[in-house]
Parts: sequence; C-alpha cells; structure tokens
Amino acid sequence: MFSSPHSGRDYPEDLLRASRLNAHDLRRSEDAFVERLFDAAPDLGAPLIHALAPRAYVDLNRGPEEMDPALIAGVRAAGLNPRLAAGLGVIPRVVAEGVTIYNGKLTQEVAQDRLRRCYRPYHAALQGLLDEARARTGRALLIDCHSMPSDALRAVPRIRGRRPEIILGDRFGVSCAPWIMAECERAFSDVGFAVARNSPFAGGYITQKYGRPARGVHAIQVEIDRALYLDEARVAPGPAFEAVRAALRPVIARLAALGPDATALAAE
Repeated sequence: MFSSPHSGRDYPEDLLRASRLNAHDLRRSEDAFVERLFDAAPDLGAPLIHALAPRAYVDLNRGPEEMDPALIAGVRAAGLNPRLAAGLGVIPRVVAEGVTIYNGKLTQEVAQDRLRRCYRPYHAALQGLLDEARARTGRALLIDCHSMPSDALRAVPRIRGRRPEIILGDRFGVSCAPWIMAECERAFSDVGFAVARNSPFAGGYITQKYGRPARGVHAIQVEIDRALYLDEARVAPGPAFEAVRAALRPVIARLAALGPDATALAAE
C-alpha cells in the first residue's frame, strides 16, 4: 500500500487565523501533489491513503508524544529530541527553513483536538490497511511517499555522475527485508531514476513504527526530488509533472505485484 502523509492542502480556518504566515508561505513544508504522482496505485491493485490536513497543521509522520514545549503551553521538556529542537514536532512550530508559524503558544486543548480529528484517524486507517493486507497474503508492504526540496541534495554523493532523484529509506535495513528493498530500488532505477539509499533520509516515524519485517510488515520511505515535478516557488505542478507521474506508473505496478510468491523469484 502507498501512503502520502505530507501532501494535505486543506488549510483550516483556525490555522490561517492563528498563523503569522500567509497561505502560500504555510505551504513551504508541504509535499505538494505527491498523492497525485502515486494516484495510479488503486487501479494497479494497491491502496493509497493520503492526508487532507496539511503538515503545518499536524505532522502525521511524528509520534503523538512529540509535543514541542516551545509551542504547546504546559508541555514539559523530556530529553533531547532534535526534531522538537528544530520546531518539527507533531504540531509544527515552523515551516521549511525554520520560518515560525505562530506569534505565541497554543493550548494543549488545541493540540489534542488536532490529534483527535486528524492524526489518530489517519493512523487507524493506515494500521487497518496493513492488517488487512497481512491477513490476506501473509505480508504487507508500505511505501511511504514524500518529496524533498532540491536544495537538500546539494551535498549528496552523485550516482554515476548524476544527482540522486529518489532516496529510499529503510532505517538502514531495519524496517524492510533486504530483497524487498532491492526490488524497490530496481523498480525505480529501471525506468531511469537515479536512486540512493538512506542518505540524507533514512525514514521517519511512519517507517520506524510500521516496519516490522519479523512480523511480515515491511516499510520503505520514498523521497522524490521536487525539482523533477514541481514549480517550487509557486508550489504548483511543473512542466514535467505528467511525465514524472507516467514514469512512476510502472514502478507502482511492479511494487503492487510483490506478492507472497515473489520471494523465491527475488532471491534467485
């Protein structure tokens, strides 16, 4: 199954009223239109779940306990958490490049209401789809879909002279069986993408939480270079959007076809 937790773009009025940023600037953290890049999945035999609420409102790729004491009133600091220190908790304090969203703090009631309405339903649906897949076939594969700013790839080592376009993350081998990761890498490479693993993105909370290979649940995070498909300044589909979407269709089909009897074939 495919998940797009950061592509929500239904900006609630309570966020727009509370934010010091305009609607366009709030979108700087959004994995814009990623769910549309992967929208062939249901037709090809795999569910697709995607966020409606934006990442600036609630981050579905964080733990529910990751409350930022610098943003949420009454929350006490509990150990060193680099994400919270950067303002990137489950209720984000900043958008991309560290730009502050709010002028002051939010109440715990506001934060918990966002979790109740947006966060928990998403994760309940995600868990339900994984349980259903594992019950039906004995194995579940979660492809967690994201996009990355093109600037994030400036220092990444090149692959045969090319800058990586796709970063696959499996928590350095923890969240997915090696043969499934290898199949995923081949699926992207065979249609022409330059693919790297785990650097600079090894997988976030969703990959970590749901990837349990010993229990038959595998999770891989996919990061796509936004420069491939997006006009980053306008936060709008770029000229190559449909071409990238078409290139991803055989990748989606190949991953959706990874059934129980694919193990022997992949091992040969």
